[in-house]
Amino acid sequence: MMPRARSQPYEEWQTAAANEDGSGCLSVYLVTPLAVLVIAGFLTILALKMPTPTAALVQAAAPALQQAAPAPVVSVDHSVYSSGLSPIFTKEVQHWGADIVRWAHAAGVDPNLAATVMQIESCGDPRALSRAGASGLFQVMPFHFHVGENPFNPDTNALRGMDYLSRSLEAGGGNPRLALAGYNGGIGVISRSERNWPAETKRYVYYGAPIYEDARSGASSSPMLDEWYRKYGAGLCNQASQRLGLP
Repeated sequence: MMPRARSQPYEEWQTAAANEDGSGCLSVYLVTPLAVLVIAGFLTILALKMPTPTAALVQAAAPALQQAAPAPVVSVDHSVYSSGLSPIFTKEVQHWGADIVRWAHAAGVDPNLAATVMQIESCGDPRALSRAGASGLFQVMPFHFHVGENPFNPDTNALRGMDYLSRSLEAGGGNPRLALAGYNGGIGVISRSERNWPAETKRYVYYGAPIYEDARSGASSSPMLDEWYRKYGAGLCNQASQRLGLP
């Protein structure tokens, strides 16, 4: 459950410097006005005889120019999201599969990490209520809700739960193990040595981290989830199954 107390080249174009002494390469000659006119006329004739590029030539050169220019490289991190929900989760959690993907994507977390949290917290029972007062699918503590919100509404419960999971993931530097610890024991535990974590948080991470790794890696089953189910989850999942009307 969520914790009781929660104590973010450019290219530099350069031109050649002007000759500061004022002398140029033609300064030693005296050029008459007539010579100037002759030279100008000669240059004009040469310019008229030089071929100019046609539109066809420009078009022909365009593909080569485009090929020479390097295409921009766009880096996309495809590891942020899973393509779907792993089959290792129980049928009660699978019941919420499409919703989990939607909620997780909205919060920027892996749906399989969100499903791992739901699996351990409520096994998909939207009316789950702990002795500490945590409620709903993601066992959110009362102080995380806004005034007037229904903690048992799946969308509302997921909104608040996924927000805290996202914050825990950020505080843990993207480490899902630390995110699970923060979700259970409070974000403050992330900065502590693991040996100083509460016993409940250690147990939460002991099961949650391997379950998530199995889900993330594409495994078809999870021995750790099976162990969790035998020791802690059977009654919780049976209650969820009855609540959801599953066979």
